[in-house]
Amino acid sequence: MLITSLDNKKIKDLVKLRNKKYRDLYGKFVVDSVNFIKEADKLGLLLEVYILDGNDLDVSCCKYFVTDKVMNKIKSVNTCLYVGIVNKPVFDGNLGDRILLLDGVCDPGNMGTIIRSALGFNVSSVVLSNTCCDLYNDKCLRACEGSILKVNVLRDDLVPVIKSLKGIIPIYTTDVCDGEDIRNVSSDKFALIIGNEGNGVSNDLVTLSDKKINIKTNSNLESLNVGVATSIILYEFSK
Repeated sequence: MLITSLDNKKIKDLVKLRNKKYRDLYGKFVVDSVNFIKEADKLGLLLEVYILDGNDLDVSCCKYFVTDKVMNKIKSVNTCLYVGIVNKPVFDGNLGDRILLLDGVCDPGNMGTIIRSALGFNVSSVVLSNTCCDLYNDKCLRACEGSILKVNVLRDDLVPVIKSLKGIIPIYTTDVCDGEDIRNVSSDKFALIIGNEGNGVSNDLVTLSDKKINIKTNSNLESLNVGVATSIILYEFSK
């Protein structure tokens, strides 16, 4: 089927999903990356794909071909040939024992990097505070490159989550001034609290942690990007 009109209902519904309100309402999101689309298809989460006329893609879901005008309306990047609609993955209910707790991470690029590293270093769950950015923001989706489909992610109040973990697994928080060098800390099981880009971890969460940790850097560098820092800590924990 070739869609030529911007007034087509499917096109209007797709455009709505660029808005967080409708993503939350319908439990779906939009992706422009062909690798992400193929990964979602493999996992049975891909609902529909819209393809620029003259191209094709081997997927198992419904395919719709669109004109240049329509593709220009629905895409978020200039080089896009495919746009997919994907079901949000459902959290399986088990936090596991390698947990990331994100306290107010606001930059979607950082969020995507952290989710990607979480998959790479076998994190069992990522818990987002209510002040974190939207997980399905276009920039976050591009940064995480499909890893969001394979990591348990939920949004919750971090205080009761951390209290439920006390005494079961060690709870670490980052502190650029007073934390112990991460190279001296070894932990197969952990709950790691990562803070906001500008303000760090909030005081009420710091008081709930068992140990403060940090990454020793050159004295001329005040701090690392939160996505980079999280990746380094997860790597150290995986050794």
